[in-house]
Amino acid sequence: MGEGRISALDVLRGAAILGTLGTNVWIFASPDGPASFLSGAGSVGEALLRAVTNGKFLGLLSILFGIGVALQHRSAVRRGERWPGWYLWRSALLLLEGLLHYALLFEFDVLMYYAVVSVLVACVVGRGARSTRRWLAGTLVVHLLVVAALTAALAAFPGDGGGVSGLPTDTSSWPAQVANRWEHLVVYRVEAVLAIPLSAVLFLAGALLLRGGAVEDSPRGRPARARLLAVGLGAGVPLNLATTLLGGALPLVDRYVCAPIVSFGLLGLITHLVLRARSEAGRLRRGITAVGRSALSCYVGQNLIASVLCYDWGFGLASRCAHLGAPFVVAVWLVVSGLLVAGASWWMARFERGPVEELWNRAHRAPQRLLARR
Repeated sequence: MGEGRISALDVLRGAAILGTLGTNVWIFASPDGPASFLSGAGSVGEALLRAVTNGKFLGLLSILFGIGVALQHRSAVRRGERWPGWYLWRSALLLLEGLLHYALLFEFDVLMYYAVVSVLVACVVGRGARSTRRWLAGTLVVHLLVVAALTAALAAFPGDGGGVSGLPTDTSSWPAQVANRWEHLVVYRVEAVLAIPLSAVLFLAGALLLRGGAVEDSPRGRPARARLLAVGLGAGVPLNLATTLLGGALPLVDRYVCAPIVSFGLLGLITHLVLRARSEAGRLRRGITAVGRSALSCYVGQNLIASVLCYDWGFGLASRCAHLGAPFVVAVWLVVSGLLVAGASWWMARFERGPVEELWNRAHRAPQRLLARR
């Protein structure tokens, strides 16, 4: 990510990847397929279990992506390069990768959203901290207004989500799933109305947190993390718990307002724990770090592994074991997470980048090398 690795960032990214799996695993583990996620939890217990990860680690991943954009900008300035310059090519590649990931693997891909938002954020970050703060405030207002409007609509026109639950859910054929994603592109991508403004808010916040030293082991970093803990965990967790239990017309407030607040607390907490650790990293921390260093590969990999395990065109575990309920879902998460940690540890001990990262890096540098030869 630019100028030398900040020790906590790889652990944070690894935790974010494994945490997003904690949300996505409910999609794979249900015999009803993607529609089950859109239809919500089936019981209070399931809702509370989903709430552990729902929106929080995705928010953390978004904050970290914003930190990454800021690091890329800092590195470009140090080398005297134009900005955003070739970063726009990176965004185009991310958009292409997200499109392929959506079509071939996963209905709720976030890479396409990130690609779109990264262009805006790259331009804003290049204009300095004051511009970044102004854009952050503006996008936050837009996001909250959208959430408020949609929440009011849900309260005024409550329903059982029949239109959503009526989506085709044939998981017996991979080609049929691919065709279904294209056919229902609007339904599966409508989340962009909320995801793009929220991602912009979190990206810009990440850039400002990097500037404020929140991930540094420094005197200014400690009070910054203390504020993140106070707001994110002290205020965010009770709010998130309340919106989860109240349910009703509040699912959008729960996922797109309260959960991201908790994300800042997770950033402060995990960074604090990493920087506080004085001994050599153990096997678990090294494994999570390896996942973080190959985050893109693990994000795609977790969805591929879960698809093979759960869908009927693979091992079909969702159809066979769904009656086991939440323990089955937790077991799938543990198995997929274990495979990711073990696989990433093995790979990163032998190679500089993850497999997807290596392909992506070559594609990013190819036109630059071609122009350099002319």
